[in-house]
Amino acid sequence: MDRSLPLIDLHRHLDGNVRLRTILELGERHGVPLPAADVEGLRPHVQVMGVMADLPTWLAKLNWMTSVLGDLDACRRIARENVEDAHAEGIDYIELRFSPLFMARPNGLDPAGVVDAVLSGIAEGRRSTGIRVNAIGILSRTHGTEACLEELEALLTRRQGIVALDLAGDERAWPAALFATHFRRGRDAGWAVTVHAGEADGAASVWSAVNDLGATRIGHGIRAVDDPRLLDHLRGRRIGLEVNLTSNVQTNSVRSMGEHPMKRLLAEGILATINTDDPVISGIDLEHEYRVAAPAAGLTAEEIRTAQKNALEIAFLPDGEKADLLREAGRRAAP
Repeated sequence: MDRSLPLIDLHRHLDGNVRLRTILELGERHGVPLPAADVEGLRPHVQVMGVMADLPTWLAKLNWMTSVLGDLDACRRIARENVEDAHAEGIDYIELRFSPLFMARPNGLDPAGVVDAVLSGIAEGRRSTGIRVNAIGILSRTHGTEACLEELEALLTRRQGIVALDLAGDERAWPAALFATHFRRGRDAGWAVTVHAGEADGAASVWSAVNDLGATRIGHGIRAVDDPRLLDHLRGRRIGLEVNLTSNVQTNSVRSMGEHPMKRLLAEGILATINTDDPVISGIDLEHEYRVAAPAAGLTAEEIRTAQKNALEIAFLPDGEKADLLREAGRRAAP
């Protein structure tokens, strides 16, 4: 990790990154039964302790985090704490993504109210820490197309506070093409598009995210290595990949860190980046991904540096803010 370059996380789910202590406190406040009454007892229920059978099994860990969101103040709190934790990690810029419907449903909250609460929490965290933060709205495809229309409407109530629209969930059961109309509206609202694809499903999922939804970035996208023509397309269009090393192994999307395709993606000239996904569930932070996971995946110091530069290039930021981040990192690293 080169500290003369900004430290950036482009793929982090704030609703999958709730402090264990916060889960306990919110569970007690809202009368939610939890499997343990202390942090260490709760940890194995929320945190992955090994490789999971598949992505849906891994995603079940998220339910403990959303089950305790008993009111909008809880949503605001976890958003603020995500920003505070990113600052404590030394992150210079982070994009926090969230699904208002996923957060709202366990306790019958209003999705539009969730959007407002989350953006308010992010703003609070930004003011108190000074870190640069942007929000990405997720449509949870697993709830179906009609429910995602409801979710889209909720996100559009605060369109100025969101920089991009994402599609997450079961990519095999709910192909991207089903959501083309949703994403057309998102693009019309001025949002960029990043889509979860090529994680649990193959290269065709990435093609669909690009062609059907207009994605200019891909969440995960690791199965792009299976299609040379797709690699050419991603390279030519400067479409970046938000790669999550530890998460990919834990979800059994990649059999081992040594077999992760990140090194090949970088060798192919793809704008692949290093991110955290759901740090609390994975039991990691961004520094771990750079200092432990990346070398375990075979990345050299120069390849890691390339991934950092890629993150700055594909960040959903104006060029002026990217230049500011680079200058600030350079000043910090100067003797």
